[in-house]
Amino acid sequence: MHKVHIDHRESMIKENMGRIKNKILVMSNKGGVGKSTVAVNFAALLAAQGYKTGLLDIDIHGPSVARMTGAEGKAHASDGQLIEPLEAAPGLKMISMGSIMKEGDTPLIWRGPLKLGVLKQFLSDVKWGDLDVLVIDAPPGTGDEPLTICQLIPEMTGAVVVTTGQAVALLDSRKAVGFLKTVGIPVLGILENMTAFQCPHCAKEINLFKTGGGARAAGELGVPLLGSVPFDPAMVDAGDEGRFYAVENPDSPPGAALGAALRAVQEGFKK
Repeated sequence: MHKVHIDHRESMIKENMGRIKNKILVMSNKGGVGKSTVAVNFAALLAAQGYKTGLLDIDIHGPSVARMTGAEGKAHASDGQLIEPLEAAPGLKMISMGSIMKEGDTPLIWRGPLKLGVLKQFLSDVKWGDLDVLVIDAPPGTGDEPLTICQLIPEMTGAVVVTTGQAVALLDSRKAVGFLKTVGIPVLGILENMTAFQCPHCAKEINLFKTGGGARAAGELGVPLLGSVPFDPAMVDAGDEGRFYAVENPDSPPGAALGAALRAVQEGFKK
């Protein structure tokens, strides 16, 4: 009986994921590099371009996508078996533990098996429908969540590794690329985030972290460099307020950099 249940769940995952043309994993091996900001803005840009897009937050312990899409606290509809994702914007479906939990600040103290069960449900029991792209925001590191997702979606289009120019972050980005190569997921590229900040008083550029490290890591590892995204406090404010910075500010330096990085990612899409 237990085996039948497992086989049914795996069958549902295969069926659900088979209706999604492209699956993109956004990951980092270090926290605090702006990975969720990149994932949210990529998904919003894709939806704004007319792609039927899904955004899946698999960070069970620290979900932020619900807040960043303005969907925190909103209720998901369910028929008792399948869950309806929330519409975060026209053409953009979203689900996150942050949108499921009634108390957004309640910590989830879960061990591996519970987390893995939820991840399987996100793939099998959510009514994603026919999508052009599913953007998956992974927690930092190469632990249970990204490993499980890569195993459950072996036909993943590829992954984007987000880093900063900081030496520690670059070391971790190398580990992330090594992880992806080990599990057989194509590396779509490295994106260096939060590079320069323009001082509002003197207009001088300040390097918050070291710059150019993303290019060095990409060159050493033989993977594409998707570009460098400057830091803008307005992008932080947009995320806190559930607005999509890159959609609202496509010609700003960060918006243009994110748009260019996404275009490079889209070259690997299935039509």
